[in-house]
Amino acid sequence: MERPELFTLEHVSLVIDGRRILDDIDEHLHDGGATAIAGPSGSGKSTLLRLLNRLAEPTSGRVLFRGTDVRDLDVLELRRHAVLVPQRATALTDEAYAEVRVAAPTLDDAAVATLLERVALDPDDLRGRVPTSLSGGELQRLCLARALAVGPEVLLLDEPTSALDPRAGDAVDAVIRSLVADGLAVVLVSHDIVRAGNIADDVRVLHEGRVTARGPAARLDLAHELMSPPSDGHVHDEDDVRAHGATQAIHRHPNDLGDDDGAPPDPRPLEESP
Repeated sequence: MERPELFTLEHVSLVIDGRRILDDIDEHLHDGGATAIAGPSGSGKSTLLRLLNRLAEPTSGRVLFRGTDVRDLDVLELRRHAVLVPQRATALTDEAYAEVRVAAPTLDDAAVATLLERVALDPDDLRGRVPTSLSGGELQRLCLARALAVGPEVLLLDEPTSALDPRAGDAVDAVIRSLVADGLAVVLVSHDIVRAGNIADDVRVLHEGRVTARGPAARLDLAHELMSPPSDGHVHDEDDVRAHGATQAIHRHPNDLGDDDGAPPDPRPLEESP
C-alpha cells in the first residue's frame, strides 16, 4: 500500500539574480518515513527544503502540503506542522530547559524532560546548563528537542550532521532513526550520501537544480548517483539500470555526445542560512 503524500512539488522552478537554482522539480514526498534530498554543494537541495515551509518561494510551480497549496495555509501554522532545523545548531536562550520552551512556553519541566530523553539527552544533566556549553552533537539534539516541542508532523533537517565529528554524527543519526520509527516524518538534506542512505527510505538526488535520480535508498547506487549525474539531465527511476550504475561508468543518454566529466557545480548559493 502506497504511503499518503506529504509534500507535492508541481513543476517548481526558482531563479535568483538570473541563476536557475531549481529547474522544473516535479516530485511527490510521502508520509510515514524519511526522505533524503542528496547532492553536491550548490545543487539546490537546501533551497528545495526551504520551499516546503515557505522559507523560500518558487518563481514558478506549486508546493502542496497534504494536498493544499502552501500559499493557502497560514504560514505560521505551516511552520508548526513542518519545522525546519537549520544546518548550524544555534541556541536562542541561555538555559537548556528554556531552549526547549522557545516555541512552547507552557511546557512544564516533566514535558521538557520527556523531550530531552526522546533525543537521547539526560534531563538532569541539562537542567540549568548553558546551551553553548554543550558539545556540537548535544546542541544539535537540543535543537531537535526544541523543534519537537511544537508537535510537528514532519521535521525538515538541513545537513543535520555536517558540522559534527563522526561519533557525534552517529548519535544524531540514531535519534533521527528513532523519531522515524516512532512515526514522525522526516525530510533531510545531506551531501553525505552514506549517512543519507542509512537513514532514509527514499532518496532524491539533485544536480544543478534538477532531480537526476529517485527511489528507495536500498535500490539506488547512491555513491554513483552523487558522482555521476546523467549528462542529459534525464530523471532515472530506481527500475532504470542507469540509476544503479550497474553497467555504465557514468550516466549517459544513448544520443548524448557531451563530455564525460560534465560541468563543475556552481558555487554554493546562499541557501543554508536559517
